[in-house]
Amino acid sequence: MNETVEMRIGKETYSLPVVTGTYNEKGIDISQLLSQTKHVTLDTGFKNTGSTMSSITFIDGAKGILQHRGYPIEQLADQATFTELMLLLLNGELPTQQELSTFEDNLKAHVGLKGGLKRLLDAMPENTHPMCMLSVMVNALPGFYRANLDSWSDEQVRWDSIYFILANLPVMTAYIYRHHHRLAYIDPDPSLGYVENFLYMMFGEVDEDVADALDALLVLHGDHEQNCSAATVRVAGSSHVNLFSAIGAGVNALWGPLHGGANQAVLEMLEAIREDGGDVERYINKAKDKDDPFRLMGFGHRVYKNYDPRARVIKKYVDRVLGKLGKEDPVVDIAKGLEKAALADDYFSSRKLFPNVDFYSGIIYRAMGIPVDMFTVMFALGRLPGWISQWAEMRTNNEPIGRPRQVYIGPATRDYVPIDQR
Repeated sequence: MNETVEMRIGKETYSLPVVTGTYNEKGIDISQLLSQTKHVTLDTGFKNTGSTMSSITFIDGAKGILQHRGYPIEQLADQATFTELMLLLLNGELPTQQELSTFEDNLKAHVGLKGGLKRLLDAMPENTHPMCMLSVMVNALPGFYRANLDSWSDEQVRWDSIYFILANLPVMTAYIYRHHHRLAYIDPDPSLGYVENFLYMMFGEVDEDVADALDALLVLHGDHEQNCSAATVRVAGSSHVNLFSAIGAGVNALWGPLHGGANQAVLEMLEAIREDGGDVERYINKAKDKDDPFRLMGFGHRVYKNYDPRARVIKKYVDRVLGKLGKEDPVVDIAKGLEKAALADDYFSSRKLFPNVDFYSGIIYRAMGIPVDMFTVMFALGRLPGWISQWAEMRTNNEPIGRPRQVYIGPATRDYVPIDQR
């Protein structure tokens, strides 16, 4: 017998079906609520609303679990390459060696940007924010690659678009970095792997230790179910817009400081604490003072009410990367001190404020030579396969166009007043 819940409105009772997920998570299906009851639900920020049933990513925020297609993120970050993760997210299964090799060959075959896109980037001032540059370049793709516009209904065009943007977002990212720093562009090297080629285009050289760490960081950022940017990609895509434009919408959503800019804010906070003498306890107390504007960045998460599993993995890479590169960063000790003090303080633990993925990632990026204002672009590079997978799933499921409802609270009907009588 199918499970239902009863909703009573006035004297009427309505039966709503309950859907059950893989791990027995429950959802009340309200898709027929308006037609049955003439009522809508109100959930500002969608904190309690599931917009889709997805088979890509599972999160248990209470237990600190993150899985992609059933595989724990800890195993993927430790053992899978970023290109393996791409195929896992896109196809639902880990690829064979032959499948992976064919996929990587297809990516290499699609590497390369038209000269007009480079000139478009050249036209932007060097001090333009890198996320603005990325937004401009991604949203310009439909104009430069008109053959890719029908990515919704044409399977060949769809896969061509997927290969193209996966292959060239690293190129755009590297070109943005070099334009931003007034450096000459470095063309891709087809003999190099995906991550190695990106580092080569960025810096003109490849350090294998850096490449390994970056590969893991990109895997950790691959997807995170229905976050702000992924939901934006799905809603934009539900209008049947081309893939490039849907991804462009996700880029713009990611730019916001509450979403993709958090690791930059963490590093800026750590630097400010260091410059102020490095007194961790004082800043812990400032964070607890409701009258103090200081916020402890990199702690807490909308979904996780436990230690973010991605943060555990990233933390292991901090000492490893800095040690292999022979670098010391004074903010590392401050970060570890903040974490230790916060985890031992009931104020934070009782509020479920634990380190999230952004807390340590910026330290590693900086050790790699990636500047702070490029952090969100790096986030986009890692999240791209997740966005594409979310878009593809929405398309395969033939989901209707996204169109939220509202409860209107403005003025009631009133008559127009001529301007000379106001």
